[in-house]
Amino acid sequence: MKPASLPLNFEHWDVVNDGLHNSNTDLIYWRDAFYLVHAASPYHFGNAKCRLVILRSVDAKTWQRIAEFGADGEDIRDPKFAAIGERLFLYALKNRDFKAEPYTSVYTISEDGEHWPHYQKIEPEGWLFWRPKTWDGIDWYVPAYWWEHGKSVLLRSPDGMNWAIHSTIYEGDRNDETDFEFLPDGRMLVTARLEVSESIFGSAQGSTLITIADPPYTDWTRRTKSYLTRLDGPCLFSYHGQVYAVGRYQPKLNGPFSLQGSTFAKKRSSLFAVHEDKLVRLFDLPSSGDTSYAGCVLRGDDLYTCYYTSDITKDPIWIYGMFRPTAIRMAKIDMREVKKSARPDKVLMDNPDTILVARRAIQ
Repeated sequence: MKPASLPLNFEHWDVVNDGLHNSNTDLIYWRDAFYLVHAASPYHFGNAKCRLVILRSVDAKTWQRIAEFGADGEDIRDPKFAAIGERLFLYALKNRDFKAEPYTSVYTISEDGEHWPHYQKIEPEGWLFWRPKTWDGIDWYVPAYWWEHGKSVLLRSPDGMNWAIHSTIYEGDRNDETDFEFLPDGRMLVTARLEVSESIFGSAQGSTLITIADPPYTDWTRRTKSYLTRLDGPCLFSYHGQVYAVGRYQPKLNGPFSLQGSTFAKKRSSLFAVHEDKLVRLFDLPSSGDTSYAGCVLRGDDLYTCYYTSDITKDPIWIYGMFRPTAIRMAKIDMREVKKSARPDKVLMDNPDTILVARRAIQ
């Protein structure tokens, strides 16, 4: 499938490009500044040298490093911010294995964004947290998947520290990374990475689960699977009532080395529109190799999204990129153009799960 063109009002630049394997980003706007967190490591796989680095900026272009920490001789990854009350929370996953299979979630809280106490374990243990959000400012929710894969749940908390299982979202298909967003009417939309197989060659059945629940978010019977992509490293957000996601996309799905999720295939970080019954791929961010795991912040009509990627002047396969340096990049996207371009009269449809948006290319 040929990638769709980028929107006209699109900027992108390096945030970090220092020769390390930088990955697993998140982004938040808190107290009049952007906060970006990412993992910094010798390579993609688990190792005790991995650190989480926190940067701060008022304009998303000039960044100051304000904190850095490891995990007591273990690997740490997949950091996620949440502003709960007057404090900034940071959640992350600890890992002991070279294969990068986290086994538990931890958290730390900052009063000022600069000073971070030591991590604390978080209950219920064994559930791997993604990105907490709230609808009413009272109850907080976070989707989490089981450390051995195959199950995801919705957790609920009054304070970001004390969590309990609220409902089961999905079981089966080697269920993995799970994110969510609130719909305008208060319903909850969830996507989940369905690996199906743990083979390095991927699986023809690899897909993205899309499921919806009405309040109080206990009934997840409305489900569909999108085979457009396996949405690795998902980051969901809303703009004018439409849910979007930044996540990993695999351009080719044919042949024994290009099954969905294959480590021998090429990858992109892409922007998708997330509907209740399908994903719509809008365009690819400048990305290649080992890439994805974005953070997203909306400031007015502008989307700021950070992500990591291999050298964008080359196009290596995923496994090669896992061992090579990667950069943290920032893109600024005018969502008015994205919304305009995604009108029904602008969409070319091959089938319900293969959609390209007609755009003019950047000159």
